[in-house]
Amino acid sequence: MTRDIRFRSDGFRFNYRAAGIMIENGHVLIHKQVDDTFWALPGGGIELGEASEEAVVREMAEELGYDVKVERMVWTAESFFKHRGEAMHEVAFYYLLKTRVAYFQEGPFYGLEGDRLIYQWIPLEGMEDLDVRPVFLMKALKDVPRETTHLIMKG
Repeated sequence: MTRDIRFRSDGFRFNYRAAGIMIENGHVLIHKQVDDTFWALPGGGIELGEASEEAVVREMAEELGYDVKVERMVWTAESFFKHRGEAMHEVAFYYLLKTRVAYFQEGPFYGLEGDRLIYQWIPLEGMEDLDVRPVFLMKALKDVPRETTHLIMKG
């Protein structure tokens, strides 16, 4: 049974998420569900009683077997959008991650959880050619800010 903080209420689906920013060789790691058209930073739901920082480290280990450490929080984002026709309200924490070893590889690949998610290291300079969400990431990942920024995105 999952303890992720996700629920439906008053016509909205709420999602509480932590995501990791991994940049190697001028590429950023992204993923997408096989039946989705858009890409996102890897991560997942924050569990009840779990700190967001712990969640992103756990998710990277569970999904990819990556041993990561949090360098710092970059963004907190409140997003309001539609996903598969459903109104969404998401609160997400984006962490810059560091590793002892390089994980970069060419081409798409699957993680440890099977073929539900496709991962790929994409060039930072080529992000405009993909549908990456939230949309601010397409430009923001090219120049990751030094200070934590709080964002609110509607639409």
